[in-house]
Amino acid sequence: MAFRLQSFFELEAELTSPLDLTTPTAALRVARQLALATGTGAGQADMIWSDSFSIAASATQAIDLAGSLPGPLGGTLTFAKIKMVVVAAAAANVNNVNVVRDATSGAPLFLALGDGIAVHPGGLFVWYAPSAAGAPVTAGTADLINLVNSAAGSPVTGDVVIVGASA
Repeated sequence: MAFRLQSFFELEAELTSPLDLTTPTAALRVARQLALATGTGAGQADMIWSDSFSIAASATQAIDLAGSLPGPLGGTLTFAKIKMVVVAAAAANVNNVNVVRDATSGAPLFLALGDGIAVHPGGLFVWYAPSAAGAPVTAGTADLINLVNSAAGSPVTGDVVIVGASA
């Protein structure tokens, strides 16, 4: 089975300040191609999982990377390391979607157990680690990523994609 991933990030910004005789401009451009080929080493992956989610008010959806995710072509996925995580929060959300490393058995996406980041309504979180190590997954002790609805009152929805390697 072959695997190929290509993603592009491009940021272009321009700041101008009209003056009497001139308009100074500060232009910025940052562009990166994120690519992974078939395999389990550096710059490689061989697994992908994606889902649309709806999380009740103040609730958590735990994503177990070691043995409970259905594969897109059948079977069950067991990630040995993750290389990319994408979380897109729906623009219609009222609350944030918090992407959190589980406090007891979190996959080391963030530095410490319980760490995370808020993805605001309409926002996007992308984490990419093309190294051979990626973020290692250990069943039972370092295999959970939590998506948390940040508040009461309304559900949150969005999409999540996880890319990784089997070894």
